[in-house]
Amino acid sequence: MNWYVLIAALLASSVEFVEALTIVLAVGTVEGYRPALRGTLLAVAALAVLTAVLGIGVLRYVPINVLRGVIGVLLLLFGIKWLRKAILRFSGRKALHDESQAFEKEVGKLRQSQGNAFAAQATAFNGVFLEGLEVVVIVLTMGSAARAYPSAILGAAVGLVIVLAAGLVLKAPLSKVPENVMKFVVGTMLTSFGSFWAGKSLGVVWPGQDLSILLLIAGYLAASWLIISSLKKRGVATS
Repeated sequence: MNWYVLIAALLASSVEFVEALTIVLAVGTVEGYRPALRGTLLAVAALAVLTAVLGIGVLRYVPINVLRGVIGVLLLLFGIKWLRKAILRFSGRKALHDESQAFEKEVGKLRQSQGNAFAAQATAFNGVFLEGLEVVVIVLTMGSAARAYPSAILGAAVGLVIVLAAGLVLKAPLSKVPENVMKFVVGTMLTSFGSFWAGKSLGVVWPGQDLSILLLIAGYLAASWLIISSLKKRGVATS
């Protein structure tokens, strides 16, 4: 069991599942839960097929060294995007993400076409598929590079179960989830994994092997904290 991969996949997938849940709940609130569930199940089926096909192809035909280089770059792009947004949010340069506001915004859009069950189902499908697609990319990249598919899949599955259970119990957006903090942590972890595997594909010999990932995480956290402190001192311009 690769605990680095499992934890990263769990946190990253949970963030995406929370956002997908918000869309499904909005559809259910306006049009009822039948079209919401139909759209969700169709999206999950499509994602499962995509994951199986791509996963088999990647493992069978792409050399591991090339794979790690490509994956390192992809994870760096994902991680830096998430990390940049987190830095802007925690420095006050960008409004913190609020799942309740996202829910109300989605409900407002759906009410404009209320009574159209197909449109509601399509909304649920698109929301789950697009958010799930990021989960698929993360599971495939991290699982492939570390040769730890079971850990990546298990992490994503645990994240899905936790978010689904909370959604079924509360039937409301998970606004109490510390999503902004989770995105900060995930951005740091993905950037660190990306740096590690990109470096490894280029022949970098990391001291301590996988333990170097912890040093990279600490380094990126420290650098992010310094940037946030610097931005705060320059003044807040929330957008």
